[in-house]
Order: sequence, then C-alpha cells, then structure tokens
Amino acid sequence: MSSVVISGDTSGAITLAAPAVSGTTTLTLPATTGTVLNDATVGVCRAWVNFNGTGTVAIRASFNVTSITDNGAGDYSVVFTTAISDANYCVVTNAGTYATTISGVACPFRNGATGAYVAPTTAEVRVNAFPLNSTTATDNQAVTVSVFR
Repeated sequence: MSSVVISGDTSGAITLAAPAVSGTTTLTLPATTGTVLNDATVGVCRAWVNFNGTGTVAIRASFNVTSITDNGAGDYSVVFTTAISDANYCVVTNAGTYATTISGVACPFRNGATGAYVAPTTAEVRVNAFPLNSTTATDNQAVTVSVFR
C-alpha cells in the first residue's frame, strides 16, 4: 500500500508527494495567523466580533477586531485590526441579554449619549445596544457585529 507524503518547512510551504505519480506537487497555504481578504473579493466578511457588553467589556471571539471601546451605557466602538479599504461597508448587528423576558437590538453608526449619527471609518465602527421598544442605550450581555465589504 502506498501513502501520501506531506512535508513542510518554516517558510509556510507544504509539499505533497503522491507515490503513484511521478514528480511532486507543491501546495502553498496562507500563514497560520490568517489574513484579511483583499478588496478584490467583494461581499465577504471583513471583520466580526462577539463580546460581553456589560461591566468590563470583553471579546469572546473575533476576526480582524483588535479591541472594543466602552463609550458608555450600551455604546461601543469596534476597532479593526486591519483597516477596511473604505467606510462604505455594511454592518450587521445583534444584541441581547440572557434573561428570558428581555431582548435587545443593536444599531450601528450612533452615539449612545446624544443619538447623533457617527460616520463609520476605515479603522472602527460605533454600535449601540438597546432593549426592545426603547430609545435608551443599555449594556447587553451578548453583542455581535459583522462587517461586510
């Protein structure tokens, strides 16, 4: 029985050699730290984050998000690790608590204290979280933000 041999080195190159085929085939993979897709690939998620928005805000999991800034009650800035190419991106948000009777929504591009529009930038996006049927931003246990471009 034959086997496939996979070998690699510190450059990130992996060589795949199949014994039933003469010669070798080289397959190059991206760095293990991951990369942000280039702007030629339109419509993919450029950044996402799931974080605890109560007390000291804390990221649970993320991609291309370096930090969350707590601007006040239910008012957060999501800071990107690698800047988005321009500020014409789409933001999908959600917020909520773990209580069975309370749920929430999140609204991008808004200052929680004044309600004023906050334009997105290539470096970050502002997001506010609200209980349903309320105009007052409040901290939420679960806030998720996805950015598509």
